Amino acid sequence: MRKMLKMSIAAAMVMGISSVSAQADGINILSNVQTKGEIRLRYENVDDDSNALGNANAYTSRLTVGASADLLDTDWLSAYVEMTNIANLNNNYNSTDNGNPNGKDTVADPEQTRLTQAYIDAKYGDDTNIRIGRQVLNLDNQRFIGSVGWRQMFQTFDGITVTNKSIENLNIFASYLTERNSVFAEGDPTNNADVRDLLVNVSYKVMPELKVTVYSYMLGSVHDTYGIALTGKVGISDDVKLNYRAEYATQDDPTMENKDTDRDTVNADADYLRFDIGVSASGFSAGIGYEELSGVQGTDTAFTTPYATGHGKNGWADRFLATPTDGLQDLSFNVGYNAGELGSLKVVYHDYSSEVGSVDYGTELNIVYKNKIPGVNGVTGMLKYAAYDADDTVAQGNTFVSLASDTNKVWLMLGYKFASK
Repeated sequence: MRKMLKMSIAAAMVMGISSVSAQADGINILSNVQTKGEIRLRYENVDDDSNALGNANAYTSRLTVGASADLLDTDWLSAYVEMTNIANLNNNYNSTDNGNPNGKDTVADPEQTRLTQAYIDAKYGDDTNIRIGRQVLNLDNQRFIGSVGWRQMFQTFDGITVTNKSIENLNIFASYLTERNSVFAEGDPTNNADVRDLLVNVSYKVMPELKVTVYSYMLGSVHDTYGIALTGKVGISDDVKLNYRAEYATQDDPTMENKDTDRDTVNADADYLRFDIGVSASGFSAGIGYEELSGVQGTDTAFTTPYATGHGKNGWADRFLATPTDGLQDLSFNVGYNAGELGSLKVVYHDYSSEVGSVDYGTELNIVYKNKIPGVNGVTGMLKYAAYDADDTVAQGNTFVSLASDTNKVWLMLGYKFASK
């Protein structure tokens, strides 16, 4: 709570500078100062049948405060700084950093305070931007590169990013990364990790109904991922819209080389497929999806996505954040309805099996309801549920033991966003 108080004081100080311009020899060092922030309170319950010691009941909060400003009286140079504090309001769960005193299930939201973003933007005309510093990266649907925003702490990266839109309908993104800052607390090997990664993502909107995206994500200590995605929305009528995604990716040995890592010892060979099709009309939506991550077979490795926002990609129970040894096939169905002021409801059903051997892992039901809180501007609420039901035969080999236990999760969350005028 003391960290929360310190962050609140810092927020007030940042707000206070929004009307102040620092000057040196008649030049405004900072101008057009804008501030923004978010407060997010969450209760998370985890009931994993593999842990006989008891359920996790986690009460956590996130406070994020950021400030942006133009630099040196220019319209092409700007900066952004952001701090985030995660507070644990109780200790009845394994936060991954609290020693798990009660032997409870895991809720990966360790208490910490961090500089989550700090970068300088330099614009060249209206089409090119260079960003240097610590930054959030969310590419496409975050299946490969994301900020893991569902957890309380963000995943961020230190590096330099260039974006260019000088050719109509063409979007070019390239980023060279030197450090990964994961959602875990300081001391975890994935936090403050020294990396040498090169990310390239290029998309071209051929027509309103078709966008082609090609990408190359070269992660120095892991693998290279090369892929192509076709996405689009097709108007069937004035009210009915069809959307789709077709994607293929392959992984090979790493081209880059991280510090203290010999890329010659990494042998990657894996494939990825995804197909989604959905329809929406008058607030209703429905869709079907299929995703396949190849598993270990012979000398082939499993397809992995270490920088992804994994939550929600293969069920909200998060049983498949890491690809099983025998890979994953995920067939999903979803229906939803947006009732406007009454909020939105979505239901998703997953059927999981292995890519190697087609062994049934189990099924999962996901339900979420979201709505703005009446009478309180800027506050939203969410009630969310996930139930993973392991197949009775899934524990028949050591490969599947980690997926053999039923898992239920419940979330209740309130969020409030604010910004200076």
